[in-house]
Amino acid sequence: MEITVKELQAWLADFAAEIKVKKDYLSELDTPIGDGDHGNNMARGMKAYEESLAQQKPATISDTFKVLAMALISKVGGASGPLYGSAFMNLTKETKNITEITSQAQLGNLMAQGLNGIQLRGKAEVGDKTMVDVWSPVVAALKEENLTVEKITAAKEATKDLVAKKGRASYLGERAVGHIDPGAASSALLFTTLLTYF
Repeated sequence: MEITVKELQAWLADFAAEIKVKKDYLSELDTPIGDGDHGNNMARGMKAYEESLAQQKPATISDTFKVLAMALISKVGGASGPLYGSAFMNLTKETKNITEITSQAQLGNLMAQGLNGIQLRGKAEVGDKTMVDVWSPVVAALKEENLTVEKITAAKEATKDLVAKKGRASYLGERAVGHIDPGAASSALLFTTLLTYF
């Protein structure tokens, strides 16, 4: 299967729908270890993306990623907006001359640049209990052409046992253990909805 701009926009529509459905769950995850607003913030960002998409009608993969990046940067509060925005802004650059993504490996190489954007902005490493703990294994699995729901879920669930080293959760130290990272959870939704198209 290949991802053209049509599939990309369908995937992001699915992601937006999932965020809407799970926004309370994401905010509940955020309540004990953050500001309790991750779900509402992400829902606001994805709603802004859908409104911008309808107005701008981007015709390329790159332009679609740009609409998404700008919406998330402008509408999502906290750290998540700039982090997701950095990821998708990097993807905007990486897909400038790409009209279709034809393999998981190709997508993995692209998503690696998105991950770079997150890490440059947030300075987080694997094991810091952030969205990087989902993005990093997902990128690796994509490059090996074997991304599965099980791998995505395992990466998300693994954040439960980590001590947070970044963000609001880091102030809690050991008390953050036992809670799934909300950014990891929303990232898991992003990649789970992707699997429909690959």
